[in-house]
Amino acid sequence: MGALDHISELFDCSHGSSKKFKKRKQLQTVEVKVKMDCEGCERKVKKSVEGMKGVTQVEVERKANKVTVVGYVEPSKVVKRIAHRTGKKAELWPYVPYDVVAHPYAPGVYDKKAPAGYVRMADDPQVSHLARASSTEVRYTTAFSDENPAACAVM
Repeated sequence: MGALDHISELFDCSHGSSKKFKKRKQLQTVEVKVKMDCEGCERKVKKSVEGMKGVTQVEVERKANKVTVVGYVEPSKVVKRIAHRTGKKAELWPYVPYDVVAHPYAPGVYDKKAPAGYVRMADDPQVSHLARASSTEVRYTTAFSDENPAACAVM
């Protein structure tokens, strides 16, 4: 808040002494999963979101069943609007890139319906108990490997 804003608030007589400031929404990107079969579905989903207050950009990826909305909006309101206007099931984008997850083939993470290169995001305690191999373990297992016969002189 700048000095001029502060001074103007001191001399503002229009609202009285009890002022309630309205929080400004942050610019954010909301990704939503919506099943779209044809160009008509794509247009319907895009038009339903474009009319929202605060939306600055809408991108639709029909093959990935993904809608990306950029603007000063709340994610829950975007999902509700798409579901209400189109009659389709809409949910926040549940996938993350394949490289981000430590165990992409663990139960609860791997999803057959996920687009190529993506897996389901899971902070599941059952998945977290799976540990990655340490560098020493990898060294020992590759030292006695049949694929690398020159790795060990003992064999």
